[in-house]
Amino acid sequence: MECNDLKGLSAVAHDHAANPRNHGSLADSNGYARITGPCGDTMEFWLTARNGTLDKVSFITDGCGSSLACGSMATCLVEGKRVEDAAALRQQDILDALGGFPPESEHCALLAANTLKAACENYLNRQKGSSKESRGAHMACDTCGETDCSAARRKKDESEEEFEERRKLQSRLCRIRHKVIVLSGKGGVGKSMVAVNLATALMLSGKRLGLLDADIHGPSIPTMLGLERERIHGGEEGLLPIDLGEMKVMSLGFLLRNQDDAVIWRGPMKMHVIKQFLKDVVWGDLDYLIIDSPPGTGDEPLSVCQLIGQLDGAVIVTTPQKVAAVDVRKSITFCRQLHVPVLGVVEN
Repeated sequence: MECNDLKGLSAVAHDHAANPRNHGSLADSNGYARITGPCGDTMEFWLTARNGTLDKVSFITDGCGSSLACGSMATCLVEGKRVEDAAALRQQDILDALGGFPPESEHCALLAANTLKAACENYLNRQKGSSKESRGAHMACDTCGETDCSAARRKKDESEEEFEERRKLQSRLCRIRHKVIVLSGKGGVGKSMVAVNLATALMLSGKRLGLLDADIHGPSIPTMLGLERERIHGGEEGLLPIDLGEMKVMSLGFLLRNQDDAVIWRGPMKMHVIKQFLKDVVWGDLDYLIIDSPPGTGDEPLSVCQLIGQLDGAVIVTTPQKVAAVDVRKSITFCRQLHVPVLGVVEN
């Protein structure tokens, strides 16, 4: 469905479309959501709340004038309210406040209400036990010098350089509570989309997320998240991933000069890059790291499993066709041989 731009809008709606209020992102937000509606429009909401009361709320959308008007009015209607009350804002509340909207564009108000509700739920979920989880993550990191840590001492025949490199890798990984890899035996089954949706759902539930695109030859995560123009920068502690709300994203696609550039690398080079993504990227404290692996059971998924050591599980994606089902069995066998629990199979 296509939205009319400004046709049929009331004077109030026209004003909000032409001069949207609270438009733009919030750097200090503690609630965030991003939803793409059935019409193709994407809306994002940020909010800052103190003691459960909204202090600031803002939005952006790539949609038409109707989307701008609905997002703008939604932010105005909830300013200064309790987060729980803001989450209860309905589609009809927005339409009534705008005072006249063409029926074919009313879905924009539903998108605004749903995205605002998701941002409020994201804030509320972050408040539940976030301090407890944070303490647990730091405690895990603090034990790296203890005798039960895998990086506590050098292995036999391990050089000092290899030992320090392994310690650095372990210091990153021990701050990540759960590591999950998304696999598929065959390409084109929607594996990357499942990885993005899984990461987004966990983020909206209040979890701290990392999304690693391990597909070296065909990185698609930047495109799916609308981050094609983003570039990676270095900091004092290492490479800084792209921040998308509470989701940190890393992909080789951020390092390519042009999206059409081909990556022509052999196995050792690919493993080196994946190791850098795990060891040199400043992931920080995460509840989940979702790893989008390329199709098959080759270098990239093998490198991830070997470097991380103990994955919490794998999600395997397939389609109903027989040729895809044959390959998905290979992925299950791969997981069993590497002692990776299969969390489930998604049939797209």
